[in-house]
Amino acid sequence: MFKLLKQMDKLENYVCQLLLCLFVVLLFMQVILRVFFNYGIPWSEELSRFAFVWFVFLGASYAARLSAHNRVTFHLRMMPDKLRNIVELLGDVFWIAFNTLMTIKSIEVIDSMMEFTYFSPALDWSMAYLYMIFPISFTLTSLRIIQVNYLKLVCGVKFGDVDEPNLEENIMSTPASKTGHNGSGPLA
Repeated sequence: MFKLLKQMDKLENYVCQLLLCLFVVLLFMQVILRVFFNYGIPWSEELSRFAFVWFVFLGASYAARLSAHNRVTFHLRMMPDKLRNIVELLGDVFWIAFNTLMTIKSIEVIDSMMEFTYFSPALDWSMAYLYMIFPISFTLTSLRIIQVNYLKLVCGVKFGDVDEPNLEENIMSTPASKTGHNGSGPLA
């Protein structure tokens, strides 16, 4: 199970990097072609927009895995650890409920788009398939929230401050990190 989650971390990270590179290269190429050659590739803007949307939603899931989503933490830092964990867990339960609702509603939209097909203008792709990112992302984010809470509450992993440099390297510290473990936690 832990190896599967570790592979999922890597896959999610690589897909986000690939999507980021894709939309940056496409937009850069489009700008160069328009400025210097007065020519534009009609499908490149649409593909870069789709890549950006997929990047943002998969990135949100990856940020949930790193426990790096924006939160107001001023009041939480003043609480004892047990109370802070309870408050954070309660917030995460509401977050999972929201994600579940969004997953259900996005599947309803996709079902409707399968019945009444709408195609993207330049690429002529079915928008139903492009909208698949919504249930994928919200489901992955919920799984990541559960994963992070398991790591915090059961395994005793301490997540670092997201405002610190080298977030991915210093995001989690475990008691095992003091004994020579790599400090990335049991699931990272």
